[in-house]
Amino acid sequence: SVNISILIVAVVIFLLVLHHNFLGLSDFLKRELTDSNPLGLQPIDFIPAVPQRLTDEGNDKEISVVIAASDERLGGAIAAMNSIYRNTRSNVVFYIVTLNDTVDHLRLWLRNSALKNLRYRILDFDPHVLEGKVQVDPQKADTIKPLTFARFYLPNLIPHAEKAIYVDDDIIVQDDILDLYNTPLKPGHAAAFSDDCDSTTNKVAVRGAGNQYNYIGFLDYKKETIRKLAMKANTCSFNPGVFVANLTEWKLQNITKQLEKWMTLNVAEELYSRTLAGSITTPPLLIVFYKQHSSIDPMWNVRHLGSSAGKRYSPQFVKAAKLLHWNGHFKPWGRTASYSEVWEKWYVPDPTGKFSLIRRRSEAYEAK
Repeated sequence: SVNISILIVAVVIFLLVLHHNFLGLSDFLKRELTDSNPLGLQPIDFIPAVPQRLTDEGNDKEISVVIAASDERLGGAIAAMNSIYRNTRSNVVFYIVTLNDTVDHLRLWLRNSALKNLRYRILDFDPHVLEGKVQVDPQKADTIKPLTFARFYLPNLIPHAEKAIYVDDDIIVQDDILDLYNTPLKPGHAAAFSDDCDSTTNKVAVRGAGNQYNYIGFLDYKKETIRKLAMKANTCSFNPGVFVANLTEWKLQNITKQLEKWMTLNVAEELYSRTLAGSITTPPLLIVFYKQHSSIDPMWNVRHLGSSAGKRYSPQFVKAAKLLHWNGHFKPWGRTASYSEVWEKWYVPDPTGKFSLIRRRSEAYEAK
């Protein structure tokens, strides 16, 4: 009878534990399924558990990396993520921002390739959040790329994170991304960028790159609204294709609302320059972060590789660069791109063959 009593108690305890776990799982699923926000940035995929090799080494602190992935440039995002993943032993989680019609292709590519163990979450970006904030020319409507504005909404994309890295899709990382993540940010600074006329960059990374960009290249100083800001026109601009963000400070300063304010003002007053720079994402960032940003090591954004088809850097320098950035017209997946052989090492073939077709069409266009 004693054994029967013990058995009954054990069964009761087991059922109580099972019931508790079931309730916990139910609450978790309920939270995940209702996880959305007013910006339309909705999680689609869930992040798998941390690999055992990371927990064994104590590297389980999450490094959040945000990257946008448009369908016509999806191979770029894939190569960028592969280069980051293969060059670190840290717990990197990718937050891939894309549009709804790209999700199935992206998911298939990740699940049926060497990247199947990648830790990621796919976020669907709703272009409607840009209504009234971007001036659309009816004859050039297709030139507006909604995903280029994803970087403005980092706290909405990853509300739990205190810090994050944003990278464009036309980059390759050749060192441990942990080094970039550990970039020190000064008190009160919400982000760290690579300045276009940084002294080190001048001497090494952008030698012979053409124009040394400054604020007058992005903003129209004939407009009174810009003049009232009292920002010097020759102030060095920065490249927002790679940056580290302190999201706690970003939220405290309401950076997203500040950026949206200048986007809306530009629609009304056309504040951006029409002379040197064609970017419509850079100007609001330059205004909001004027003399209020830290600097990243310029070797973590060796850029202008896509500004021409020629090779401006030595093979030794390209090999030493921690991050290569093909900003400009000539992308590394194109036929005439510089250093495309470096990019090819990290490219993972598209199991659907769709991106290969896009590349062939691009090469045919460039050959004309």
